[in-house]
Amino acid sequence: MYLIRRQPHTQQENGPSERDAKVCELRAALGPLSGRSLQYCTDSCLRRYLEARNWNVDKAKKMLEETIKWRATFKPEEIRWHEVAHEGETGKVSRADFHDRSGRTVLIMRPGMQNTTCAEDNVRHLVYLIENGILNLGEGQEQMSWLIDFTGWGLSVKVPIKTARECINILQNHYPERLAVAFLYNPPRIFEAFWKVVKFFLDPITIQKVKFVYPKKEDSFELMKSFFDVDNLPNEFGGKATLTYDHEEFSRLMAQDDVKTAKFWGLDEKPSHIANSHSGAQVAPEPTPLALPAS
Repeated sequence: MYLIRRQPHTQQENGPSERDAKVCELRAALGPLSGRSLQYCTDSCLRRYLEARNWNVDKAKKMLEETIKWRATFKPEEIRWHEVAHEGETGKVSRADFHDRSGRTVLIMRPGMQNTTCAEDNVRHLVYLIENGILNLGEGQEQMSWLIDFTGWGLSVKVPIKTARECINILQNHYPERLAVAFLYNPPRIFEAFWKVVKFFLDPITIQKVKFVYPKKEDSFELMKSFFDVDNLPNEFGGKATLTYDHEEFSRLMAQDDVKTAKFWGLDEKPSHIANSHSGAQVAPEPTPLALPAS
């Protein structure tokens, strides 16, 4: 895996007109697209890949072509909740029922609740929830916020470096500019060694988005408060709300979203009873009009 270390660029380097021109240039360089690749490569999508490669069209083209190949093989839009529900039984990764102050989707991660050892299923579960987070972005939103609670995390429950590296690779290379900020809440000291290894695989821009926050530290509280309404923020992250993960209810929501996903991608799945073998729930969601933000 080759990592491209991007450097921050100034607004003056690429004004709005220059950026629009580069979007057109990138689209021309990609050549004819069809099917899901055409649907995926919206102007907003192209801008994210250009942003990730400092508006270098050649590098953005290479990155986007790799994503198109990856999506054709991995097929993230075809993953359904019942296939990964066993990974989510403990609520180790879930979509929050609140947004940050900017209206962005929030993913909550609790690595201390790791419940499985299969690297492939762990990755598919995370990819499913990233796709679901994108599905639920508000109008005009492009990015998500992550809240990572380290309660209960230790050497006995840590995610293997190989799995962490693969997740980072997928996030950086196939979901560029989707992460707005990631809060690492109260990581233990033993995490420092793990972070030093993981940090090597992150580019400088992504590293800037990672914030370490700690309870009982005023600067941490003020930082969290600047991004979240404390009345909505779970007390595990220093807020006033109670975080309760109900796997059966979450499974119902995900099954409903699976219908929306299928409709958006034209997969022609019937919205009849969608069974979840792990939650024991059966739901018959009604298809609803979908205004999905650009992927």
